Amino acid sequence: MQTVLSAVLPDVPRAAAIWLSLLGVVVFAVAALLVRPGRLRLDPAARIRDAAMPSNLEEALREREQSRYAQEIAVAAERATATAQRRRAEWVAAQETVEAAWQALEVAEAGVRRLVAAAAMPLPQTVRTPAEYADRERYLHRAALDAYWRRELSVEQLSDVFAHRGGWDPRLHPVEQELVLQRAVRDNLAARHTAAVQAEQAAWRAAELAVAAARSLRTEAHAATGRRRAESASVLPLSEVLRPAVEQTRENVVVARGRAAVPAF
Repeated sequence: MQTVLSAVLPDVPRAAAIWLSLLGVVVFAVAALLVRPGRLRLDPAARIRDAAMPSNLEEALREREQSRYAQEIAVAAERATATAQRRRAEWVAAQETVEAAWQALEVAEAGVRRLVAAAAMPLPQTVRTPAEYADRERYLHRAALDAYWRRELSVEQLSDVFAHRGGWDPRLHPVEQELVLQRAVRDNLAARHTAAVQAEQAAWRAAELAVAAARSLRTEAHAATGRRRAESASVLPLSEVLRPAVEQTRENVVVARGRAAVPAF
């Protein structure tokens, strides 16, 4: 017994110190629970919510990326809107060109009808001398030049007049020459009207494409802004989700998806 006691007694102070340390930890834990009872309370909803929500760094990176994308789309939408407005102005100008070409063609058609009626009457007889033919040639050249400066004849037609080809005969009577000239003017204005119509149709198609592109970009810009607002409020606390359905009265963010603010055609 004396041997056993001699072996055990030296370790008693160490064991007592260990037990006192454990007792101090327990007392400290009990005191913490008494002072702040909710600190160590088990909250599964809060734990799940904290685990589901991204970290602050990830949220900041995502917000910055979405902001950059929304700004780029907004700038692209503004540029597309300006392009659509410019295309519309070009289309309106093309319409005015078509109208002017049509009116000029109508005047030329009326001149041809008037000269056809005049040519049906007997022409005055003149002496066919070299001087008369020279006067007729000068008249034809002068009338053709006047029509060219009025942009009623093309360069090719004027070249044919001076080369006396393509039906241009300086020996014809001035009335007949006027009829030939007016028909050439009518043909040139008809070709110009056809080209103006084709240009107007191309301008209309370009304007329609520009409007569609602007509308699409404006819609995407509104959607990008709406997604930023929606995602900032989409991660609700789980306690909010677990509330009764009658309490869920928060309105959703509405994304505008109407027509783009570009001129309608």
